[in-house]
Amino acid sequence: MAVIVPFESHTAASIEPLVQLVASDMERVNATILARTGSEVTMIPEVANHLISSGGKRLRPMLTLAMAHLTGYAGDGHIRLAAAVEFMHTATLLHDDVVDESELRRGKLSARMLWGNEASVLVGDFLLGQAFRMMVEVGSLRALDILSAAAATIAEGEVMQLAAAKNTATTEDEYLAVIRGKTAELFAAACEVGPVLGNRPKPEQTACRSVGMNLGIAFQLVDDVLDYGGKAAKLGKNVGDDFREGKITLPVVLAFRRGSDIEREFWVRTLEKGEIADGDLDQAIGLMSKHRALEDTVNRAHHYGAMAKDALALFPASPMKSALEDVVAFCLARSH
Repeated sequence: MAVIVPFESHTAASIEPLVQLVASDMERVNATILARTGSEVTMIPEVANHLISSGGKRLRPMLTLAMAHLTGYAGDGHIRLAAAVEFMHTATLLHDDVVDESELRRGKLSARMLWGNEASVLVGDFLLGQAFRMMVEVGSLRALDILSAAAATIAEGEVMQLAAAKNTATTEDEYLAVIRGKTAELFAAACEVGPVLGNRPKPEQTACRSVGMNLGIAFQLVDDVLDYGGKAAKLGKNVGDDFREGKITLPVVLAFRRGSDIEREFWVRTLEKGEIADGDLDQAIGLMSKHRALEDTVNRAHHYGAMAKDALALFPASPMKSALEDVVAFCLARSH
C-alpha cells in the first residue's frame, strides 16, 4: 500500500531549463570530477565512480554554477567549487550509507555492500580531502570559509540525527534542525559561493544562500513523504526504508504527536524497539493518512519552497532566474 500525495502544480515542473543553461559548464565539472577521483590506489576510483556515475541529478553543483551565472561571475573558479560541492555530497552519501546500514543507493547496491564499510568511509574521506584541495586552488578565502563551515555543520547534523534516531519524542523543531544541518546546509553553501566569487553585494550573497537553505529543507521534506508515498523506481530505494531503519522523519513526528496512546505504542514498538511485523508499514501509512501527516509535511515543503522563490525576487528577470524558479517547483512536484 502506498499513498501518493498530490502536489498542486499548474505547469509541468522540470529542471531541464537549468540543465541546458549550465550544460557546457557541467561538462567541465564532470571532467574535473573524473580527473580528481584518479588515484594509484585502485579501490578509490572504483568506489568513487560507482556512486558518482550512478545517475544522480547533480543538483547541488548545478546550483553553484547557476548562482555564479545569475550574479554575473565571469571567471572559472565556479567549476572547481561545483566539483568540490559534488565531492562533499558524495562523501556524505558514502558515510550515510554506513551509518544507516543502507543496502541500496539510487537503485543500485550501495558501496558498503560491494566494498565494505571501511572502504566506504575512507573513500568518503578521500573525496572530502580532494574537495578542500579544489577550494584552496580557487583562492577565495570566503568561499573556503563557507564550504568548510558547511562540512562541519553537515557532520553536526549527522550526529544530531544519530542522537534523534529511534527517538519518538523528537519534536518538529528538533527534526528541522537536523535537516537544516544534514541536508539544507550544503544546498545553502552551494548557492552562496557563486555570488561570493563575483564579489557581489552582501544582500545578493544572502539571497542566494536563502534560496539554497529553503530549497534544501523543502527537498528533504518531500523526500520524507516519498518514503511513505512514492514508487521505489523513482526513489532509487525501497518504499518504507526510513520506517525499517527506524528513522524519525517529519511525517512520523506529526503522526506520533497527533495519535492516541495506543497509536503511540505502535510507533514505539516499530521505530524505537525495531519490532516490525508484516503489515506494519501499511499501518504506519494508514496512521499518517488519518492524521494528515503526509499532507501537512507537503504543506511545510511548499512553505519553504515559497521562501526560496521569494529570495530569488531580488534578481531581475532572466532565463537563469526562471530556470531556478522551475527547480523549486520541480523539487516540490517530485511525487508525480
